[in-house]
Amino acid sequence: QGQLVESGGGLVQPGGSLNLSCKASIQYFSLHNGAWFRQAPGKEREIVSTISWTRNIKYEDSVKGRFTISRDNDKNTVDLQMINLQPEDTAVYYCAVVQAGRDWSQPDYWGQGTQVTVSL
Repeated sequence: QGQLVESGGGLVQPGGSLNLSCKASIQYFSLHNGAWFRQAPGKEREIVSTISWTRNIKYEDSVKGRFTISRDNDKNTVDLQMINLQPEDTAVYYCAVVQAGRDWSQPDYWGQGTQVTVSL
């Protein structure tokens, strides 16, 4: 049974930066697509960014130009670099992976979530 472990959340002031990292303990990580989701209080979970096994990348419109997703298949990690954070970015951020060729309706694995709070 595989697992994902996230790290890097915390409290930051508006305009600040955080780096999230997700370490995957699964077989054939390089053949999985990776993603970061987030869920703000009272809202549904949403996809923030995805990176396919071929390194095709997509971003949700509100984070374009501020967030950067990357992966390292040697370290089995999916990272999310976030700059110019705003209060509306406050949420629990979740890492997820899904086997290549499948969609994100049911990821194969979820991380436990890491809190990101943007506030003065």
